[in-house]
Amino acid sequence: MTRVALRAVALTYLALLLVLPVGLIVWRTFGAGLGPFVDSLTTPSALHAFGVTVVVAFWAVLANTLFGVGVSLLLVRHSFPGKRLLGAFIDLPMAVSPVVVGLALVLVYGVGSPLGRGLASAGIQVIFSIPGMVLATVFVALPLVVRAVVPVLQELGEDQEQAAHTLGASRWQAFRRITLPGIRGALGYGVVLAIARSLGEYGAVAVVSGRLVDRTQTMTLFVEERFGNFDQQSAFSAATALALIAIVILLLTKVLRPKGAV
Repeated sequence: MTRVALRAVALTYLALLLVLPVGLIVWRTFGAGLGPFVDSLTTPSALHAFGVTVVVAFWAVLANTLFGVGVSLLLVRHSFPGKRLLGAFIDLPMAVSPVVVGLALVLVYGVGSPLGRGLASAGIQVIFSIPGMVLATVFVALPLVVRAVVPVLQELGEDQEQAAHTLGASRWQAFRRITLPGIRGALGYGVVLAIARSLGEYGAVAVVSGRLVDRTQTMTLFVEERFGNFDQQSAFSAATALALIAIVILLLTKVLRPKGAV
């Protein structure tokens, strides 16, 4: 009886917080048929917002993948002073509000700072442009690849790599033929999580982008702008598209999740 009651509470909780709101958005999106949904997502503004989202997510995920693999190897394979501190800094984005991240980037790279003025004089604009949005997205998704790869590297150990070195393999050959195949599943899982986080980021990107329509507007910012301008069909359509992408990503995480994980 207790188990049934707990299941009922859990399902009710999920229904009120997730299923009902998302279901309502989907219903409002397709209430007039499929045509308005397609039309709303094929406007120049919507296509531009989608393109900006893809560009920002691509560079952020690429940076976090390279950084995540390198730092994971550093944390697992080496001992050095400040190792625990580095691990704590990697987890920092999980505790800091994205809005604070965006504000910090503005203070560092904005034209009011020495670094921002120096970059501007060199013709490089960070804030209110794609580079700043990429930096903000990189920060908020920073821990995902690292925290997916580190446990698998720890489980693999170093025996196979050391055996390869004794047989004459270089570090790159050992990594490519032994380490990379061993962490492939965990790496894919972390990359998919990073994609999901990058596509759905709002707070930090909203601060550093300036929310410039048809210039620095991602899909999440497009949803807010369209809803605020009472273009509910476009807002609901974009939100539904993001939800569908999230569902696909969720399915990928289930496939790529390391064995034994819940």
